[in-house]
This record gives sequence, C-alpha cells and structure tokens, in this order.
Amino acid sequence: MKFTDSHCHLDFEAFNAKGISSTVSLLALCAKKNIHQIIVPAIAPDNWESVLALANNIQEQPLSGCKVFSCLGIHPWFLAGLQQQHLDKLAQKVLENKTRIIAIGEAGLDSVIAKQQDNFNQQNLFFEFQLYLAQQHQLPIIVHHRRTHNETITLLKQIKIARGGIIHAFSGSYQQACQYIDLGFKLGIGGTITYPRAEKTIKAIKRLPLSSLVLETDAPSMPLNGFQGENNSPLRVVNVFNKLVELRQESSEVIADKIEGNISTLFQLNDKNRIN
Repeated sequence: MKFTDSHCHLDFEAFNAKGISSTVSLLALCAKKNIHQIIVPAIAPDNWESVLALANNIQEQPLSGCKVFSCLGIHPWFLAGLQQQHLDKLAQKVLENKTRIIAIGEAGLDSVIAKQQDNFNQQNLFFEFQLYLAQQHQLPIIVHHRRTHNETITLLKQIKIARGGIIHAFSGSYQQACQYIDLGFKLGIGGTITYPRAEKTIKAIKRLPLSSLVLETDAPSMPLNGFQGENNSPLRVVNVFNKLVELRQESSEVIADKIEGNISTLFQLNDKNRIN
C-alpha cells in the first residue's frame, strides 16, 4: 500500500529549521512508511518561492524516496495588507509556473477570521479570483473552509471548476459532503476523524463513496487525537488511514488503492507535464 499526504505545509519553519537535509531525512522516513507523495499548498505571496523551491530541491534529492508537489495560492488567514496587485502577481506567478504546480491553493473562506479582522468581503474577492484562476488554467483548487459551507458551496456553484479540487480538512454533514462531491470535489480526510466528538463528520465519512476521499495531515498544524501539543507530521497520514479503515467496511488494501487512484486522477500525476 502507498499513501499520499494531500495537504502538508512542508515549507514551514517547523520542518526546515535545520535546512533541506532535515527535510530530506523526514521524507526518507515517510518513504519507509510507504508515504510516497506530499502535496504542499502555498498560503501567501511570502511563501510562493519557498514552496516552489522546496519541490525543486527535493527533486534533486532522489534518495529521499518521497516526491513533493507544489500549489500556489493565498489563504484567507493571511490577507492583511494584501490588495489587487497581489492577486495580479499570483496570476503571473501561476502563468510562469504552470508546468511546475498541480493546483491553485490554499484558498477559501473562514468566518472565524472574518469576525476577528472584519474582512469577509476581502476573503470573497480573493477566493473568487483564485476560483477563476483555477478555471482559466484548468487546474484543481485546494479549498479552505471554516463555518462557511453555505457560502463556499454557493461560490463553487457559480464558478464551476472543471478539474474540481479538494475540500481541505472536511468537517461537515453527509448532506454537505454530497453537495461538494456533486460539484466534482474530493474531501480531505485528516485528524478530525480521530476525535470522537466529531460525530457528524465521522458518520458522513462512513457513508460516502471511497471515490470522494483523499488523506491529509495539514502538518505541522491540526494534531491528531492523542498527539495534542505536538507538531503534526506527514508521517501521521498513516494514522489517519488506519482510523479511516476502522470506520469503513472495505479492506485496507481496497481503501488505499482507491484513494491513491483518486489522487492520481485529480492531479493528473501520471502526466509528465504536471510533475515538478
């Protein structure tokens, strides 16, 4: 069985404090656990270059045994001080690196941050722009959501993304999940399902088709149940998988094979033009 962490911020300081060599060592540990691919979304203009450089550097370290793929986008948490010119720069950066990235993102809506920063209009503007960018370049999009299912679904219905994408860190009901699936999106399944209190989401995951699911950690954030207070790690995508196996009726082999197929199809990872 092989695994892909579909959402890991591998460029964050928690991972690269000791330089690329420590990142390569981590990836070698991932490979030993059959984690053969990690997808790294960007969050703001300040880290676009680091995300791109990380993927390129890892490609030059084949002994790591784990591939890294990059995405470009602007996260709703990091909009302070950003204006239209930054969206224009994102559009240019995507154009320049279209054959080096596999998706737009991380982009989306977050009502908790909106209340703190009074920026929901700005969030909508930036999310809409990135949806159109994904549409224009026929790329998937990695979608952040927090207490914004209705608003997110409304926009995804208005701006249809042919390649779909991933609803990152899905936490919602079966009915909400089905709406995303009908729009062509996969659901990112991570640490949420390891917490018994996430009853609504766990019930949904038990019922949903395997064709709609992908694995993720969101490392170094979103620790799993039992690992609170620690930095999360892409190594724990196996823990997420094991929990998913507990919830499902299919065998572990069937689940792993189907989820890897979902990743390959969504990101066209068998297309050489889509590999960093």
